[in-house]
Amino acid sequence: MEWLRSIILPLQGSEYAGEVDTFYMFLVWFSLFFFVLVAAIAVYSVIKFRHKPGDVTPHWTHNNLLETVWTVIPLLLLLVIFFWGLKGYMKAEVAPGDATEIQVTAKKWVWQFEYPDGNRAINEVHVVVNKPVKFILSSEDVLHDFFVPDMRVKHDIIPDRYVQVWFTPTVPGKHHIECAEYCGRGHSDMAATLYVDDEAAYEKWLETGGVDPNMPLDKLGAMLYQSKGCSSCHSLDGSVGQGPSWKGVFGHNVQLENGQTVLADENYIHESILVPGAKVVKGFDNIMPVFQGVLRDREVNALVAYIKTLK
Repeated sequence: MEWLRSIILPLQGSEYAGEVDTFYMFLVWFSLFFFVLVAAIAVYSVIKFRHKPGDVTPHWTHNNLLETVWTVIPLLLLLVIFFWGLKGYMKAEVAPGDATEIQVTAKKWVWQFEYPDGNRAINEVHVVVNKPVKFILSSEDVLHDFFVPDMRVKHDIIPDRYVQVWFTPTVPGKHHIECAEYCGRGHSDMAATLYVDDEAAYEKWLETGGVDPNMPLDKLGAMLYQSKGCSSCHSLDGSVGQGPSWKGVFGHNVQLENGQTVLADENYIHESILVPGAKVVKGFDNIMPVFQGVLRDREVNALVAYIKTLK
């Protein structure tokens, strides 16, 4: 029933989602039917054959017909389930030849997406509606899991190995991506947004990155702080996280791991965003991904402008 599917399952955002949901709902009703059947037989047997004074339990050996029925019928049903599931699995593993390939790199605790033309993005990915897309997945550190509920795709990402998922998105708009494998302290913040665009909106995003050219730099920086995953490591209130807090850092001296001290000016912050391993702050490990080639110049300038406002 469609009403039940809509209650217990997310939005169907791809062609594949409909097939997964059909199979899933079959298993739900299949399990419910046999649960009721077995429970009804058990209740009936308890009432019908309850012990009475003077009863003698008859001696039973076996019943060939009964044993054949309860062996063959479940076997056939399980074979149907197996081959139905196998068909769906094989379809999910083989992407069409015209699918757009997007490289996905999982790292603590962000998703990085790279397009065929070299464009890169953090924690957001844009695809074209009704066109197949294939994600080539890899991890830079630990085990992650790429999960897009609306598209019904989910796959573990193992370090030093490539895996893939694909789907054809059919519902324009925003869809949620999350890591479904516990990967450390920032696991719950490791989320991204999948944007399903029409062709024109997709091409515009590739050119501009979806950034409003009229937005003030500090306000854009505040938005990027959330959307690019900065918030998972850098606090704004002075508390220590996986990385140093941004509060009050601009204009002050920073002690580095190598014993040197540098002034946190525009050049230092700019370099720390693009090449975080160049000057590592004392007391912190360099786990920040490299944003060189990922952020556009205006986005870097916006983050610098935002950090300057955090007194």
